[in-house]
Amino acid sequence: MPKARALGRRVALIGVAVAAVVAVWAAPAAAHVEVSADKAQAGATDVTLTFTAESESTSAGVVAMQVVLPHGIAPADVTYVSGPKGWTLTPTTDGYTVGGPALPVGQDFEYKVKIAKLPSDAATLSFRTLEKYSDGDVDRWIEIPTPGGDEPDNPAPTLELAGATSSAATTSAAAATPPAPTSASTVPIAASGGSATSPWLWILIVAIVAAVVGTLLWARRRRPADGEPTR
Repeated sequence: MPKARALGRRVALIGVAVAAVVAVWAAPAAAHVEVSADKAQAGATDVTLTFTAESESTSAGVVAMQVVLPHGIAPADVTYVSGPKGWTLTPTTDGYTVGGPALPVGQDFEYKVKIAKLPSDAATLSFRTLEKYSDGDVDRWIEIPTPGGDEPDNPAPTLELAGATSSAATTSAAAATPPAPTSASTVPIAASGGSATSPWLWILIVAIVAAVVGTLLWARRRRPADGEPTR
């Protein structure tokens, strides 16, 4: 009986470990891309936006940030201010891309752009973003947050504006939901985000389950048969 209780405790501990690993690995990614402005005012001119981004990859550095602009801001309205060394801005049909040499693995960063004029009838502006890595992986920060709702798993960087006109209530949804990219070379921005469960999770689960089964078989082989003296 003492051996049985010890085995039960061992199996229970392994089960807790499996559950903890699943919870950690299956949880949504904690990293984000966020945006702030020196003048977060509807209709403001010459506004500098600062985008801060976290790197999720443990094997590749970020090489580019592809952004779809919200309604009311045209690619021609955006100019590059600063960012990682060697990075530049390239306008696209629906926004822009900033990128250059790959950053060191795991390095967070920021870049700044200037907007000629913010829309005067939008209460929020969402900048759907693809964060691209040197190994081809992409984190998709494309989900539009709902006011008063829970934050989505892959939120688009969103800027709240003060002083929007009265029509903002009917137009802010359109302003917050930019169109999908139209260029042929664009990575599909409407695809699922970058928080998909890693295949390493399943490998780890299989390994732990194998350890549990092995422990049970080992204990069974060591269990004395009926009438057999205990060693």
